[in-house]
Amino acid sequence: MPYYLGVDAGGTKTEFVLGDETRELGRVRTGTIKRMKADVTTAEANLQTALRELHAATGIPVESITRCCIGTAGESVPLVVNWLRAAFARHVGGELVIVGDVEIALDSAFFGGRGVLVLAGTGSNVAGRAVTGEIVTAGGWGPALADQGSGHFLGLEALRRGLLAIDQQRPTRLLDLARDFWKLGSLAELIEFANANPAPEFSRLAPLVVAAAEQGDVVAQEVVAQGGSDLAALAGLVIERIRKLEAASGHAFDIPAVAVAGSILERAAPVRNALVAELHKRYPGIVVKDAPADPPAGALWAARQTTHAAPAAH
Repeated sequence: MPYYLGVDAGGTKTEFVLGDETRELGRVRTGTIKRMKADVTTAEANLQTALRELHAATGIPVESITRCCIGTAGESVPLVVNWLRAAFARHVGGELVIVGDVEIALDSAFFGGRGVLVLAGTGSNVAGRAVTGEIVTAGGWGPALADQGSGHFLGLEALRRGLLAIDQQRPTRLLDLARDFWKLGSLAELIEFANANPAPEFSRLAPLVVAAAEQGDVVAQEVVAQGGSDLAALAGLVIERIRKLEAASGHAFDIPAVAVAGSILERAAPVRNALVAELHKRYPGIVVKDAPADPPAGALWAARQTTHAAPAAH
């Protein structure tokens, strides 16, 4: 019997799902195996730990796997891809396919079919698949250049708007929350810390920003609303590109359904609500799926396929 492995290789964690042709047989989670986020020793240790746990949970040797699909945000970065190919060749049998993290999330929601996926976790990205099978994306240019609506965006934008609020003489708790979180004694220390090189992980502030918004902090509410609106704008760009692709191929167009994925859109209701509200404003009647996408399951689905689409196009 053939066995398949799906891997969602994120920047902080990695999820592995082992299955046969119809069932999910085992799922484990470990630290990141992404070489942009971990050194060789750490990535190798995390990989070996996960593979041992999968074997223990299922009794299936990973050497017997027919095909493995890895989804990662670094699918075009040689440091990431080269290490993944070498490491999996050492430990895992069968063919290896590496695709983008948004693509596996898209597949988990639409199983190779038409639709749009909005992903916002530590970073963000939007992808859609037209009826022609072509995948298009928007955003996803990294924390310094894009990542709208992501955890990084929420944390950094909260500090920016918190400082602007001082100039505007508007009340907000955002700067105090950040100082307490990072155990800093003054606003001057916070400014120095936030401007350090390398920069702190602004995404760690995201839960505090969301909580402050839910508790009525107006500046925090503006931050999360901006994040949701920005993600909706990216989704709109993808929808319009799908419209053009399908018109060019002679297909009648209707607004594709939208699914969401990532820790921000799964757990931060104010951001998700802002996204959905803006999408309904732009596209009345649009369907936004209630259940979040499950990227590891999408990677498993992709591993079961004998052919794979070309890389997504921006």
